[in-house]
Amino acid sequence: MSDMVENGIRATAPASAVCFREGRKALVLGLLLTLLAGVVMTAVVMGPFGLTLENVLAVLRAHLLPGGDVEALNKLHNTVVWDIRLPRTLLAVGVGAALASSGGVFQGCFRNPLVEPYILGASSGAAFGATLAIVLQSFLLPLQVSAFLFSVLAVFGAYALARVRGETPVVTLILAGVVIGSIFAALVSILKYTAADAALREIVFWLMGGFYYAVWKDVALVLPPVLLLAAVLCLLGWKLNIVSMGDEEARTLGVNPEKYKALFILAATFMTALSVSIVGIIAWVGLMMPHAARMLLGPDHRFMLPGASILGAMYLVVCDTLARTLTNTEIPVGIITSILGAPYLIYLLRSKGKSAFGG
Repeated sequence: MSDMVENGIRATAPASAVCFREGRKALVLGLLLTLLAGVVMTAVVMGPFGLTLENVLAVLRAHLLPGGDVEALNKLHNTVVWDIRLPRTLLAVGVGAALASSGGVFQGCFRNPLVEPYILGASSGAAFGATLAIVLQSFLLPLQVSAFLFSVLAVFGAYALARVRGETPVVTLILAGVVIGSIFAALVSILKYTAADAALREIVFWLMGGFYYAVWKDVALVLPPVLLLAAVLCLLGWKLNIVSMGDEEARTLGVNPEKYKALFILAATFMTALSVSIVGIIAWVGLMMPHAARMLLGPDHRFMLPGASILGAMYLVVCDTLARTLTNTEIPVGIITSILGAPYLIYLLRSKGKSAFGG
């Protein structure tokens, strides 16, 4: 039945035209991947300590190629490239891909183009978990673990609150997310009000997001699950196409919308919570990048989701590079993404109007 549905949807256009369009989209994705590799390499080269592309390639060859001699490297170059800039850049790639693909999934499930990964209270829950760990130094859980657990708890709280008679209406779910998010935001305000000065500064710094302390352990924690889940979501993109048509249409086509919405929301929430628990709250990536991918590749989630992931990774690497090179003091990357993101949304609203938002 599933194959019949998929084939049935594709059969609305001549096979040659469909193949041509899909081939063009695959080519665009290939170009975006190539561009991402160039952006990553540029980000590793750029920084307050001057390096050339040859310096960076020498470090990479020594570490990655068989027979590479790490001991022969300039120690300062090795530290700057391998221990500082490369893990930081790769972490930005993982977090950007996670937030952007999560945004695309949420927008498809909720059939609302203004939804972002934090709509179900993930960011507010993570903020509360992190604030609790900072204020109560004797708190049993480390900051990242506490942020992750409360982020997941917030989303499941919203889902449980919205579930009525075995169904989860989209509008009710969004409203439940707003309610849960408001409760956690109020709890964070209480903790900030009672926090000592040093703890308050730490809370504000964490809430603005950043990659200041990125190490290889963080990359290993974020990148593999994000790539795996992003690949699974892309493979299930055609199911998301059907779910985004609406519950009645999905049932008519033989797809259980509740089952797949729960699966998509669970995967997107896990990626969001994992990212937020490591780097703090970074806004706009999950809202902007799905729109940018939709403008490049169309609304088909089989191509839009990988496009959004690549664009999200690229956008966050660029923002992080700007954050650490624009001034002598590093700027929290959340400030950069917000400064660039707000004008982009205004541009979308004014130039694309209804077409950009599915009207």
